[in-house]
Amino acid sequence: MAGAGWRTFLAVGLVCGVGLLPWLTSTDPAYTVLKARSAEREPTPEVLADIRQQLGIDGGPLHVLTGWLGGLLRGDAGQSWISGSDVLPDVLRALGASLLLMAVALLVAVLTAGLICARTLRLGARRRLGGRRGGGSASAVLASLPEFLVASVLATVVGVQLGWLPALGWYGPQWTVLPALALGLPAGAVLGRLLDDLLPGAFGEPWALAAAARGLTGRSIARQALRRCVPALLPNLGLFVVGLTGGAVAVEQVFDIPGLGRTTLQAALAQDLPVLQAGTLALVLLAALATGATRLAARLLTGPALRDGALSSLHRPAPPAGGLLPLLYGLVLLAVVGLGLARDPLALDTGQRLRAPSLDHPFGTDALGRDLLARVGHGALETLLLAAAISAAALLAGVLLGLVPRISAPLVDTVNAVPPVLVALLVTAVAGSGTATPALAVGAVAWAPLAAHTSSLLRQERATLHITATKGLGAGRVHLLRYELLPAVVPPVLRHALLRLPGVALALASLGFLGLGAQPPSPEWGLLLAENQPYAERAPWAVLAPAAVLALLGALAVSAAGGLRRRPAKPSPGKTEAPAGPGGRAVAGTEQEPAGVR
Repeated sequence: MAGAGWRTFLAVGLVCGVGLLPWLTSTDPAYTVLKARSAEREPTPEVLADIRQQLGIDGGPLHVLTGWLGGLLRGDAGQSWISGSDVLPDVLRALGASLLLMAVALLVAVLTAGLICARTLRLGARRRLGGRRGGGSASAVLASLPEFLVASVLATVVGVQLGWLPALGWYGPQWTVLPALALGLPAGAVLGRLLDDLLPGAFGEPWALAAAARGLTGRSIARQALRRCVPALLPNLGLFVVGLTGGAVAVEQVFDIPGLGRTTLQAALAQDLPVLQAGTLALVLLAALATGATRLAARLLTGPALRDGALSSLHRPAPPAGGLLPLLYGLVLLAVVGLGLARDPLALDTGQRLRAPSLDHPFGTDALGRDLLARVGHGALETLLLAAAISAAALLAGVLLGLVPRISAPLVDTVNAVPPVLVALLVTAVAGSGTATPALAVGAVAWAPLAAHTSSLLRQERATLHITATKGLGAGRVHLLRYELLPAVVPPVLRHALLRLPGVALALASLGFLGLGAQPPSPEWGLLLAENQPYAERAPWAVLAPAAVLALLGALAVSAAGGLRRRPAKPSPGKTEAPAGPGGRAVAGTEQEPAGVR
């Protein structure tokens, strides 16, 4: 009951905060509505007073909020300030379009995650996994591709040039394929990497060894390993569901989809409060439903083992991945940034417009003749350093808040229901526009997936056998947290944070693409993609250059995350190492692995 009350309080506070947007910006709502209705009409005092009377905003924000909430209790979300139509049918239609797109995108994400994990599942089923880890470079590149860039490429190549699928509009199921691919491929790459990180621990648990010894097929063991790992990822899957519904603004813009994210953004820009509040409330309710469904599914999949403290730890010490790949990726990234910093990113040469890559311009030039290598290099200082700082702050906040799930879970649900674009608009309203606006907006939501992951891992780790045994020996809460729980939970969350580093850079880029981030002539990567996207067909290098560096950042993050593992303890000379028990500890008195298991 306390959790439900806390969630209700946060949801009401969010909706009320959104309702104050026009007054927070210190702009007259009547003036904004007039410009949205008719940009050519003069905003005379008489005209503005007439609009205020029509909208019923003469009494101030409190009167508007109470009136809207009172109507909502009667099933009436009011009328749009811009079009005058009923809000509820319009929002429900937009929600229906977004839910259909989300469902197809989620299917694409699940299939993508399955392909990424296929090698680990195959090797684990054959008992040939050992200490090997997937490199993950291909999935890192896929996860690092901006959704709006994938959407633009698919719309241009598949939709327009090849004509295989419709590129614009929303008139039937076939219109969902391209936008679902644009949304589902990057999301599936992230989910696949997280799942692939857990699977080796599941295949090394005692039940897997016993199942192999009893002659169970590798396919059956692989299915059970998936069932063992999925509950730890379900909270993040719930976050993806809401993010694919309300956060797909850029993709909806590219494909002209009348979804909820785009509808909410347009309402926020026009300060159409009834539509904005109804859309935000729909996202909050969807977040609550997704969270409840994922928690119920996690309980059903885990069974009584979670309650009885009978789980094994999925986070045993494992051999770190090789250090050559991250070093190679890092050197290439440093070389690109260093060469770019030595050039002038603002030098114009109209005679060199949209030149292909050459010795003078290794990345080519943009529509104003500016050197793209210079702009990518200088933009790295603004994009990469900012993304790294936001990721570090999000990791710290996510771990700390994840340790207190009763407080953080309602916060995660509420924060995840707000698209970063809307957060950027709220931040702009409160703090004004500037270079700090996108950082504050992305930072306000970046901690939520890490907190959800921390809480999920902590819940399962507390139910492991070695924690139960340690409690039985008299260990206190501080000892358990310091020596048992944090060493098991922090490394996978840290790897998760590294995997999300390109995503933070993408979020900053998305705000720049939508015009809510850096402004010209800044070389910020999102702005580079937005400026050069209209020339993608004529000069593809103009968008491939910043996209390739983003992909390189993703490959660096994934390969570096593979090295953040605790090395297993070496057995003493002359002694046979006992099979690893929960938490990676050798269990005394355990029988040796039967012959033929491997």
